[in-house]
Order: sequence, then C-alpha cells, then structure tokens
Amino acid sequence: MLNLFKIKGQKKEEAANTNGRPPAKKQSPGELRLHKDIAELNLPKKTNITFPNGKDDLMNIEITLRPDEGYYVGGAFVFTLQVPPTYPHEPPKVKCTTKVYHPNIDLDGNVCLNILREDWKPVLNINTIVYGLNLLFIQPNDEDPLNHDAAAVLRDDPQKFRRNVQTAMSGGYVDRVHFPRFLYEQAVQQSATK
Repeated sequence: MLNLFKIKGQKKEEAANTNGRPPAKKQSPGELRLHKDIAELNLPKKTNITFPNGKDDLMNIEITLRPDEGYYVGGAFVFTLQVPPTYPHEPPKVKCTTKVYHPNIDLDGNVCLNILREDWKPVLNINTIVYGLNLLFIQPNDEDPLNHDAAAVLRDDPQKFRRNVQTAMSGGYVDRVHFPRFLYEQAVQQSATK
C-alpha cells in the first residue's frame, strides 16, 4: 500500500532543502563531461568560445577562430557546436556559420573533419575539436573535400587557391559565388572608427 503521508513529507523536505526554489535540473552524463571539458579548455591564440543561450545552456557553443598562419590569416570564422546528451559517446554537430571558400567546408557550413565522424572516440573533447578546426585553416586538406572545386584548385594551383581565398575573404566572387567580407582586422578597424 502506498503511503501518501510519507510521500508528502518527502516533498516538503525537498522543498525546504531548496529554500523555496524549484529543485535543480539533473544533469545528463554528457552535460557533466562537458563541464569538465570546458573547465580544461586550452584554446589557441585568437580563439574565442561563447555560449549564445547563456551559462545555463552549455550544450550550444559558438567558437570564433582567427588563424594566425596559412591561407586564411586575417579571417574570422564562426562555428556552432550542438552537443548531444550522449556526448562524449557521440560527437557534437558542428557547422560553420561563416560562408567560406574552403575544400573541407561546403557553402552550407558542413565541415569535413575526420574526428567529427568515423574517428570520433569518447576520449576526444571540445578542445580536440577546436584544434582540429584550427588545423583545417592552417592546412586545408584536398584529399577529403566537401567543396571539390576548391580542393581541385588547391591541389593543382596553390597560388590561384590563395588568390581565391583572399577574394572570398574580401567580399568578392569566386566561381560565380559571392562571399561576404569577413576579414577580422578590417572589421575591428571599422568598428573602432564608428
């Protein structure tokens, strides 16, 4: 037989322990692991991480990378990470919100990075993803492309690839596709003059 008085007593005790506030939401194992990963972040220079939905929603992350070497120096690239509750057993879903001319990022923002697919292991973390994304800008990979045209240019004519990247980052057209201007230093200068 169910003892209703005992259950009511437990509820009153729980309410007293939370000082009238609703009880805290129980965190999933993925959220607990994510707290640990965030506490241990060691980001590359010129890399920022934010939580667009506030500190109560760590499962949605925004990362801004500003490569300091390679073809993409001077650019600022924004990525969103949606961390699933099953993290770290499944990798976060990563999208590039900056339209970029890149062999490993298509025009819809999908990212081709092996650790986000078949090479993901639970020992990997957010820091690993950030360094992997950063490496894509330092050493784009023409052997596993999402943008096959950009990969072919990188492989066959690296100087033309460099010009195409600069044109795209400056807000120009590459192969009849318009890219918005996203040079970091110029954006900083423009906001300073306003």
